Amino acid sequence: MSIRLLCCHCLLCIVLILPKYTPAQAPWKVRATTINPADYYGITVANGMIGVVSSPEPFKVKDVVLAGAYDLYGRGRVSNFLRSFNLLNMYLDIDGQRISSKGVSNMQQELDLRHASFTTSFDYGDKATVSYSYYSLRHLPFTVLMDITITAKKNINISAASVMEAPDALKEVQNYYNEIDRPHVVLSLLTSTALSPTGKLQLCASNTFLFAEPHGQEPRVIHEMWDNNMHLMKFSRTLQAGQTYRFSIAGSSITSAHHDDPLNEAERLTIFARLEGRDRLLRFHNKAWDELWKSDITIEGDAQSQQDIHSMLYHLYSFSREGTALSPSPMGLSGLGYNGHVFWDTELWMYPALLVLHPEIAKSMVEYRFQRLEAAKRNAFAHGYKGAMFPWESAGTGVEETPVWALSGPFEHHITADVAFAAWNYYAVTQDKNWLRTTGWPLLSATADFWASRVERNGPGKYDIKNVVAADEWAENVDNNAFTNAAAKANLQYATEAAKLLGITPDPDWIHVANNIPILKMEDGVTREHASYNGEGIKQADVNLLAYPLKEITDPKQIRKDLNYYETRVPNEGTPAMTHAVFALLYARLGEGEKAYQVFKEAYQPNLNPPFRVIAETKGGTNPYFTTGAGGMIQSILMGFGGLDITPKGIVQVKSKLPALWKSLTITGIGVEKKTVVVK
Repeated sequence: MSIRLLCCHCLLCIVLILPKYTPAQAPWKVRATTINPADYYGITVANGMIGVVSSPEPFKVKDVVLAGAYDLYGRGRVSNFLRSFNLLNMYLDIDGQRISSKGVSNMQQELDLRHASFTTSFDYGDKATVSYSYYSLRHLPFTVLMDITITAKKNINISAASVMEAPDALKEVQNYYNEIDRPHVVLSLLTSTALSPTGKLQLCASNTFLFAEPHGQEPRVIHEMWDNNMHLMKFSRTLQAGQTYRFSIAGSSITSAHHDDPLNEAERLTIFARLEGRDRLLRFHNKAWDELWKSDITIEGDAQSQQDIHSMLYHLYSFSREGTALSPSPMGLSGLGYNGHVFWDTELWMYPALLVLHPEIAKSMVEYRFQRLEAAKRNAFAHGYKGAMFPWESAGTGVEETPVWALSGPFEHHITADVAFAAWNYYAVTQDKNWLRTTGWPLLSATADFWASRVERNGPGKYDIKNVVAADEWAENVDNNAFTNAAAKANLQYATEAAKLLGITPDPDWIHVANNIPILKMEDGVTREHASYNGEGIKQADVNLLAYPLKEITDPKQIRKDLNYYETRVPNEGTPAMTHAVFALLYARLGEGEKAYQVFKEAYQPNLNPPFRVIAETKGGTNPYFTTGAGGMIQSILMGFGGLDITPKGIVQVKSKLPALWKSLTITGIGVEKKTVVVK
């Protein structure tokens, strides 16, 4: 794989977008010095399996979300993400008074993007300064750690408790407390188990204290049972003025979706963490993140964009994981948004950035689809088609999980081509023919069979794809949608090419169908979004995706014509961040660096929420974190300003343009060979 290093000359003027927040100085730290609980949108610490969402209340976390755990309850009569046991909530009493947000001063919170830690610090009157940090340990998928430090300003008595509480949706909660006494260690295990709402899954969590004192000098731990849904373990300690005291809590959460014996495994994993010890846990966690950040994006000359890009990359890395066969939902592990389901958001928006920077993580996302291929074949059969028809919303089993009131479930068929797009591009980046034969080919051939049966053959050039929900989801039950048709063509072409690479004779009907699927035009030459489109507002990029990533349209004049038209069809509200991300990418490739930068900022700045600049789905929205938008923005950097392009022969670089504000753009860790590109 070769990458050509191009130097892009920037224009002399720049359109400045005033930021919603004070410009950041720290590229790796997102800091909140004013905590307003009434206007607070938490930020997530995650390791691709466990997500822990911050709270403005001291020693509390808002949510603990575990990837891959679904059950039928709540919204839409379909499978939903489950809140796990909140195994990091605790309380701290000083001289008999419980610490809360009302009794503290100088409270600050900070996310360290480089090593994925969230720290809260504050003063408690004239008695103590307190700081605590928590981690979703990157090297241990089911394990978290909280580190607490108390510095006494005067002689004080402290009482600290780890509180295990079951979410309301869980049932048949059982609580356990065990002490394991060995000559070299005493372990106190606070454990809970429960069933998911239908009883389908068993959810379990366990945690323990890690003390810094030598064995035999640790505080005495006491267990208290409050009710069936909550219990705790606590200890007390006297501190002298000026003394700093530190302790930690390590815990694990796992379900029967991940392990056949989750109750015992939760305790085993917690014991493992306890005996590894705080220092080793943090060393291996930091080392794992250092490895991830070998694939990075560095912007010289724009501190706020640099911090924002690091935050977006951090979230993509946090919400995905190598070796899981799981795929992130639009909101990742930041909560229960979109029921934790998997959409095209993964394949079209998050996946390409991860494929370029960490192919091993991207492989997990394709494996998620491959393991659900049989369910997709059953879905095609039920709709009268051949091959495999992937569901618009997928969860644990790969059946359709879209609520019935959303027409996207039965009709947004482009998702099947999006899955094929991801499979083909994994091969393109890695050139792994063995993978192509065992995993890629079954996906590509089955999805190609779907489209060959899905088209309606109405004569040459009129192999129509009728009655779909477009990529622009405001266009429902339309014919010959531009993105759907172009994606289907690409799917058929990818399958044909894959067959040739593997020495397999491709079905000749695939390329015949591809050559007859129409892409419609309006009278002025603009690509028509669908057969009945007449200038309406659009929710999402649709036609413009034919230029990137599909490469159906390659003529710069046509790309510009379509951009100029559809950019004016996007309303100011109600549209997702990734629409403008595509516009920015295309403008950068067209050599309009200043216009690209203006649109780049417009894509996400109006979507930011305090105090950590977390991205919501839409302008003024309040449903962070929108990982789909982050994926789109990272693509605008990698493939737009950076000019990276995925081709059948690997990753190359095409012409692009930086804004004048950016002195340089450096992308490290590209592809399997971990190349570096510098654009100036």
